[in-house]
Amino acid sequence: MLRVVTQGSEARAELGRISQRLADTQVQAEQVRDILAQVRQRGDQALVDYTRQFDRLELTPAEFLVSGSELDAAYQQVSPELLAAIRLAHQRITDFHRQRVPQTWVHFAPDGMVLGKRYTAVDRAGVYIPGGRAAYPSTVLMNCIPAKVAGVPRVVMVTPPGPDKSVNPAVLVAAQECGVQEIYRIGGAQAIGALAFGTETIPQVDVITGPGNIYVTLAKKEVYGRVGIDSLAGPSEVLIIADSTAQPQHVAADLLAQAEHDPMAAAILLTPDANLAQQVVQAVAEQLEHHPRRLLTEKSIAHYGLVVVVESLEQAAALANEFAPEHLELAVAEPWDLLPQIRHAGAIFLGHHTPEALGDYLAGPNHTLPTGGAARYSSALSVETFLKSSSIVCASASALQQLGEAVIVLAETEGLHSHAESVRLRLQS
Repeated sequence: MLRVVTQGSEARAELGRISQRLADTQVQAEQVRDILAQVRQRGDQALVDYTRQFDRLELTPAEFLVSGSELDAAYQQVSPELLAAIRLAHQRITDFHRQRVPQTWVHFAPDGMVLGKRYTAVDRAGVYIPGGRAAYPSTVLMNCIPAKVAGVPRVVMVTPPGPDKSVNPAVLVAAQECGVQEIYRIGGAQAIGALAFGTETIPQVDVITGPGNIYVTLAKKEVYGRVGIDSLAGPSEVLIIADSTAQPQHVAADLLAQAEHDPMAAAILLTPDANLAQQVVQAVAEQLEHHPRRLLTEKSIAHYGLVVVVESLEQAAALANEFAPEHLELAVAEPWDLLPQIRHAGAIFLGHHTPEALGDYLAGPNHTLPTGGAARYSSALSVETFLKSSSIVCASASALQQLGEAVIVLAETEGLHSHAESVRLRLQS
């Protein structure tokens, strides 16, 4: 049952508890460090051992790579409707990301300096696609498309195998639609280690993206610095601000759409309408009765579901900014009027006809978003995740004459003799 509280100290305490639901991970972190050390030292054999231990599967290194025949067969195993949906999503996501590719620029200043930035893609990107409870072709699209749009020459995908060693055909089809055919059936923290350090079979990459369980997330945290990462994604979360114009059944369905992801997913409603709050609680209970993922979803709702009755939409916006949700829905009569009050959210969905699920699949913007309050300082996965910039500096002789003495003064102030001398010698020649 959804818990209902009123705006105030109790609401803030509950929101804080939900936001920090992954705070204590010391035991898992130690396990992850051990796994990464073994993968770094023993390569493929560590992957074989951990696949046997965690997945109860006997895999040889020769079986890591998904074969061409499996890739071809995947197209025969998905329905025409699913293939069409994947292709529609691919088109829309690609179109969105192509609009935001940073362009190299150069500025010729009057003083003879030429300054600019040059953007180049990383050489190799690794994409982690979770398995387990469900197959996620949408996550394939959301991670692989920005890498391809950025111009990454080699995109490598890893994903946990099923009980029969297979990879879900929808996942394989989505990868191929993105132009990715190098797919390895390895999951967990060991897969992150393989991408970060490289093994005899799996190549080392420069950037790792994609969500996973707590072990995958902690592994990404540990290898950051050796490789780049997109973010430390935690369990999914949605926060809905709704007024009296919202439909209770729609709000309930949107809350459950997050809760069904994971037992630790968070589903939160903020509303100034106490009547709507009670109607949503009832609608959630009714929709759970015959839910195909009822047990999992009920756990999420029981532990991390919350309804807060606030005094106004302004207070709702303030609480939302404190929580900084991954997904924020503005299910209100005038969402564009409320939008300026929102400062921190991974993605914002405006109006009664924009369920968060639309963004999950094919609206266009990426669904790999900051969680656990990280929207206060970070953004969605994007083309920029796979790019890095190099500064461009070119000085003419006259520019060095104009600026050189100031460089010498600064260098000598810092006690760096050769810095100053490298300029002084040029000015004297």
